[in-house]
Amino acid sequence: MFPCGTSITRRVFVCSYDGVPFLMHDSTLMRTTNVAEVFPNRTHLDAAMFTWAEIQQLNAGSWFLLRDPFGTASSLSETDRSQAQNQSVPSLAQFLEVAAASGKLVLFDLRRPPYGHPYRRSYINTTLQVVQAHINSSQVLWLPSEDRALVSGLDPALQQTSGLKASIQELTDDGISWLNLHYSTMSQQQICKYQSVNISTNLYVISQPWLYTLAWCAGAQSVTTNSVHILSSINKPLFLMVSLTL
Repeated sequence: MFPCGTSITRRVFVCSYDGVPFLMHDSTLMRTTNVAEVFPNRTHLDAAMFTWAEIQQLNAGSWFLLRDPFGTASSLSETDRSQAQNQSVPSLAQFLEVAAASGKLVLFDLRRPPYGHPYRRSYINTTLQVVQAHINSSQVLWLPSEDRALVSGLDPALQQTSGLKASIQELTDDGISWLNLHYSTMSQQQICKYQSVNISTNLYVISQPWLYTLAWCAGAQSVTTNSVHILSSINKPLFLMVSLTL
């Protein structure tokens, strides 16, 4: 969305009980699916404790139209409403295929499965295998910090990304090429300092046009937003700041 053309999609993924990484922001399925209807005795169970076949039985679209979190439901056509309310939970593979086809960078978190899960120890390797099978690794900003050195060795093309600020020396020693930080923690001076050593900055969560303008003018390379339908139409900063000499 910024002048440089960088567009990043960020999601949270968890590994199913039978080893399929899938998209799920919450730790349970209650808020964004109809799990209470399909599996009424398992509503409070961790999402990772369901098999992929069970996950595929759930509706993941109706809640969005009912709650209308962005106030956009009324603008949808009947065809679009029908499509929206019949969505299923996407797998990581499906997500990556969409990103690969459009040439987008992707940034995702991984939630470690709970105790007793068959993939609790191997979920990172399982996820990495899916990444390598469905997208060019250079399109992936690898955020999970666990076993970063091992992951980097297995796939050097991944763009290692840190969710914590650190000194330039520490970041370069860890092979970090991106920072993913809350907008309130960064200044224009810091962004420029990191950029001078080829470390790019993604700021979250930027959903207001005025915040988007601030991030743009501060030199951030990209933002994470919940309002892409609003920010995507902005092709220049909303205001200019100039200094006056009296």
